Amino acid sequence: MISIFPARIRALRLTNFRNYESLFLELENKSAVLFGENGAGKTNFLEALSFFSPGRGLRRTPYENVALIDEKGGDGSWALAIEAETPFGEANIGTGLLSSLRQADKSRKIRINRETAKHADELTDYLRFIWLTPAMDGLFTGAAGDRRRFLDRLVLAVDPMHGRRVNAFDKAVKSRNRILEEAFENKNWLDAVEIQIAELGIAVAVARQETISLLLNEVGQITGDDGPFPCANIMLEGEVDDMVRMHSALDSEDLYRALLAKERYRDRAAKRTLVGPHRSDLVVFHQGKNMPAKLCSTGEQKALLVGLILSHARLVSHMAGMTPIILLDEIAAHLDVIRRAALFDILEGLNCQAFMTGTDKNLFQALEGRAQFFKVENSQIEVVACS
Repeated sequence: MISIFPARIRALRLTNFRNYESLFLELENKSAVLFGENGAGKTNFLEALSFFSPGRGLRRTPYENVALIDEKGGDGSWALAIEAETPFGEANIGTGLLSSLRQADKSRKIRINRETAKHADELTDYLRFIWLTPAMDGLFTGAAGDRRRFLDRLVLAVDPMHGRRVNAFDKAVKSRNRILEEAFENKNWLDAVEIQIAELGIAVAVARQETISLLLNEVGQITGDDGPFPCANIMLEGEVDDMVRMHSALDSEDLYRALLAKERYRDRAAKRTLVGPHRSDLVVFHQGKNMPAKLCSTGEQKALLVGLILSHARLVSHMAGMTPIILLDEIAAHLDVIRRAALFDILEGLNCQAFMTGTDKNLFQALEGRAQFFKVENSQIEVVACS
């Protein structure tokens, strides 16, 4: 049997972050519910936690834009720190932006147990994060780019190197676009960059396909057509994705490279590269109804999305050997009583520490004794009794 470590955040400190000038919060070995009026700072709290994973957090905000802005001004710096129980023991992790570096270097700094991290990927050795926000409610009906980013976050939680591959691929595609526009006759440059694009692009596509296959194995363990969260069937659509499904990785690289060379004139006219994993789309179906998620009701779309997130949490636990920290913003407002109860029970069964927010404390009454309750008001957070 696989041993899964129950990762936990035991304390959080915020300094000059969003609406919090200074905050220190101790946490128990359980989930947490933060309730309060809109604009009180609940989502800001979750966003702070999301910065302990690679990337720009659950809002995808530039680092220089999250510093506290008030009547006192401010130098643009901010800092976050947590104390956590991790597979490597107790860990002190800090991240932030220093004002002296704001103009020259807009990347955040990360320290783990007082040692400077060389790359944000190191954070995934200690904790993994999964989140669901109201902005994701339109995922199935919105732009394909939003679905790709959603999938890449799922991949990153089980494969920490995925982010680097995606970034390197994007840079290579931008280089090809510049060459097509400025130095189209230089065949050697194009050949070289297309070799790089093919290698990186197929690696990205393979990582996505592998995560989808693993996730589908977990979906049935969490969801069911007769349960509160319906089964989802998911797949990727795109030329490169078809290559990966039908051929080996090496053969797919050759095919993709040949296609890039063939389409140089078309891509030059379009002023962008028109084939690759950056053009793929994640397609989700309601399995029980055999219906595309984009055609389902709003409630069914929310239930499908929650089911996918919970299934992914189970997958991360098995792949990483530790439970993920789950951030659920305004999660209860659009779930009925049965689905709320099922959500809370599944989270408890997964043994994940979840941070949930909402305006109505009463929607979380079923968590009495199973979670800490915090009232968020005027940029302050205080522990309260559930009832």
